[in-house]
Amino acid sequence: MNLKTMLTAAAAAVALAGPAHALDAAAAKALAQKNACMSCHAADKKLVGPAYKDVAAKYKGMKADELAVSIKKGGAGKWGPVPMPAQAGLSDNDAKLLAEWVLAGAPDK
Repeated sequence: MNLKTMLTAAAAAVALAGPAHALDAAAAKALAQKNACMSCHAADKKLVGPAYKDVAAKYKGMKADELAVSIKKGGAGKWGPVPMPAQAGLSDNDAKLLAEWVLAGAPDK
């Protein structure tokens, strides 16, 4: 096997392996509830804000770090006239956990 073939195989294995850590859905959901995210969002239906499944679909392929920044900054106009308040008090790690969970469609497990 030549070097190019080995590197291609290694890259494919890394890509298929997925994230380096498993998503702790229970911790993410608890964090969302603790920070009042669930007051405006639900996993599968629109409340004040969009359903998490719709966010996951719209931002498919987005890196969790990018969505985490948006969660911390808040925003307006992406989903209609109702602004999302900033969650500036979240740690970067908590914001990233929430972003990973939302991008996964807000699974229960």
